[in-house]
Amino acid sequence: MNKRAIVVLTAFFAVVIFAGGAALYTSNKTDVPVTASVAAGDSLVRTHSPVIGRTDAPVTIVEFFDPSCEACRAFYPHVKEIMARTGDDVRLVMRYTPLHEGSDEVVRILEAARKQGKFEPVLESILAKQPEWAIHGAPDIEKAWQIAAEGGLNLETGRKDAIAPEVDAVLKQDVADMETNKVQQTPTFYVNGKPLTEFSPQGLYNLVRSEVQATKSGS
Repeated sequence: MNKRAIVVLTAFFAVVIFAGGAALYTSNKTDVPVTASVAAGDSLVRTHSPVIGRTDAPVTIVEFFDPSCEACRAFYPHVKEIMARTGDDVRLVMRYTPLHEGSDEVVRILEAARKQGKFEPVLESILAKQPEWAIHGAPDIEKAWQIAAEGGLNLETGRKDAIAPEVDAVLKQDVADMETNKVQQTPTFYVNGKPLTEFSPQGLYNLVRSEVQATKSGS
């Protein structure tokens, strides 16, 4: 966690907010399959990146996130609420930013879940129960696997998929893009390529709303 996270965490009342925010939005997600051309796209949006929402939405939120990050967990229901309020106009592209110890292993769990079409429910399980496995300095990765299973992941297949060369490539590319964009803390947001400078849930909503209005006016 970093200094910016304090702003978010003061607004994060309880796990109830997580559940409530998640319930506001039913996504038309597309789990983009990992392919050999993992570097296709640009440094903000890659074709291999998980997408929540309509893949052809005119407004794109890019979130550099770490599954171990408390601020990412706190922000998640707010992002879901923003997407619920903006409907099909907005999609969320998630970029892996494994800054904490063990986060790269949890990214592998998420990629295994994506291959099974379970990315979003497993992500929500992992975040909702983050305090149970993301112990700073001693993350309990086996616990994270069990939580992923609660979210619907087939563990036997998932453990094999998690160590596939394609997942190695995704991690390598996302870390490279993190460095290219000078991302040093999570979450870091971009909306249609514009960095979020007013770091708060309301600030993110304002930027998204502005971009949605711009696409509708044709500017």
